[in-house]
Amino acid sequence: KTDFINFISDQEWKSIEPVSSWFGPSSFLMSSMSALFQLSMWIRHCHGYLTENIGIPVWGSYAVFALATLFSGLILGLVSEALEPDWLV
Repeated sequence: KTDFINFISDQEWKSIEPVSSWFGPSSFLMSSMSALFQLSMWIRHCHGYLTENIGIPVWGSYAVFALATLFSGLILGLVSEALEPDWLV
C-alpha cells in the first residue's frame, strides 16, 4: 500500500510509457484476440452439448470438430482460389 501511495505522490507514473495503440483494448489485434477466446468458449460449449446432452462419445465430438475444421479449410481455400485473378485466365 505504501509503495502505491509513493508511486502516486512522487509522480513516478509519469516516467512510464503508455501502452501502444496497437496493443490497446480497442485495437484490431486485441479485438481479434477477444474473438478467438469467444470462439474457444463456444467450441467448449458445443463439445459439452454434444457429449452431455446428445450422448456422443468424446472421440466422436473430436471427430465432428476435426471434420468441421477440414471442411472450413476446404471452403476457405476454394474461396481464396476463386478470388485469385489468375484463376479466371
